[in-house]
Amino acid sequence: MLTLASDLDALTRFGRALADPIRCRLLLALREAPAYPSDLADALGISRTRLSNHLACLRDCGVVVAVPDGRRSRYELADPRLGHALDDLRTAVVAVAEGRTCPDAEEKGCC
Repeated sequence: MLTLASDLDALTRFGRALADPIRCRLLLALREAPAYPSDLADALGISRTRLSNHLACLRDCGVVVAVPDGRRSRYELADPRLGHALDDLRTAVVAVAEGRTCPDAEEKGCC
């Protein structure tokens, strides 16, 4: 039973990481290569404060790590397999009617 709880926790954390478009963009950028916060903020066109909040969330979710590099920290995916998982999710075919977030949103009132 402990394994199931751990699996659910991991999926919940990954879901939370992916729940925001900026965090998704951050993860896709880090999929390409590790980066410094200032470079990430510039690449994404967001403030460093906003970026810092999103990086903190991704660290708390356990999907990115900060690697000390002198007086700076470089960010990277916590596990190289996350890059493959992101590729799989990104290229998955999702059958959703235009304007809806899930196929049965109207019936269930969920989205």
